[in-house]
Amino acid sequence: MKKRYTLLALLMLLSPLQNLIAGEVARAQFTSAIEAREPVDEITVLSNNVNKVYFFSELRNLQGETVTHRWIYAGKLMAEVSFNVGGPRWRVNSSKTLLPSWTGKWSVAVVDGTGAILSEDSFQYIEAVQ
Repeated sequence: MKKRYTLLALLMLLSPLQNLIAGEVARAQFTSAIEAREPVDEITVLSNNVNKVYFFSELRNLQGETVTHRWIYAGKLMAEVSFNVGGPRWRVNSSKTLLPSWTGKWSVAVVDGTGAILSEDSFQYIEAVQ
């Protein structure tokens, strides 16, 4: 019986520590494709003869939260994709089909359920060289 109370007391002491383990975006990047739940490359510049791009993020310690990819172009919100995080390490990705005329800076903000930005990354969409 004493072991049960000791274990219970230990769990009660450790429970508040769970809140100290902050959720984070461990990795985030733009890529041309996702294979086996992983990005195949990293894109920082993309020619406008390619019309689709993916954004990958690996989330840590955000289980039970809703996390959103916010796609932003020219200061305007172009898309939002939300994910329910199911575990302590969770990999998610979203994609955007781009029009060739949408050249310039694109960014994705990874946002938690309170609206706080956890991470942000960007790439340049440029005119293809003829």
